[in-house]
Amino acid sequence: MLAGKTALVTGSTSGIGLAVARALARAGAKVMLNGSRPAADAEALRAELAVEAGVEVAYTTANLADPASARALVAATIAAFGSVDILINNAGIQHVAAVDAFPDDTWDQLMAINVSAVFHTTKAALPSMKAKGWGRIVNIASAHGVVASPFKAPYTASKHAVVGFSKAVALEVAEQGITCNALCPGYVRTPLIEKQVVDQAKVHNMPEDRVIREVILAAQPTKQFVEADEVAAFAVFLCSDAAKAVTGSVQLIDGGWTAR
Repeated sequence: MLAGKTALVTGSTSGIGLAVARALARAGAKVMLNGSRPAADAEALRAELAVEAGVEVAYTTANLADPASARALVAATIAAFGSVDILINNAGIQHVAAVDAFPDDTWDQLMAINVSAVFHTTKAALPSMKAKGWGRIVNIASAHGVVASPFKAPYTASKHAVVGFSKAVALEVAEQGITCNALCPGYVRTPLIEKQVVDQAKVHNMPEDRVIREVILAAQPTKQFVEADEVAAFAVFLCSDAAKAVTGSVQLIDGGWTAR
């Protein structure tokens, strides 16, 4: 359904980002992968996806905490494929701590990657989308873009910011064939979540299996992790023409978390 389109997925060498990149490639889009894998690993992943999906796939690194590097990532995608039709802002980091113990430099890095990078890549990609009269921006936020949890104030703030940014961008480009939506997963088993399990086990002084059910998934009524492939399928739908009227929305895929 996305043949002829080009997609940039930030943070796409593992977890949700990789699942989204695979799904977009399988739907026919050319894909720019982005991450920090060693060169040999990155090339193996790029080649594997290209063969599997039968589309062009490229890979580039970027320090998304640096505005110039974030913009250069978009420029590299345009240089490789001619345009950026689909932008998936997925890259993000997490740190769990009480506000009064939260490291200042970690706050700055978290905001730079989780929020500012979304601004810089979107700003850089919009001219290409406007020129073609078609574009899809999907910002991977979180259920924490709608609700909050203790010890996650900076992360919660960053994801609320992404949700608000997505709404504002959607309004700006609503008549130009471009949509912008925030996709808000609940807990997905990814390397980021695995780290949270370890961190929360320390905070609560509990074994990790109990942390998963009683802490991590306590608010998720299904008591099951959301699968990365489920998030990817939702993202592909938002990029399709079937979703052309879906913009400025906050799409939850959270196992019932926010229904409480």
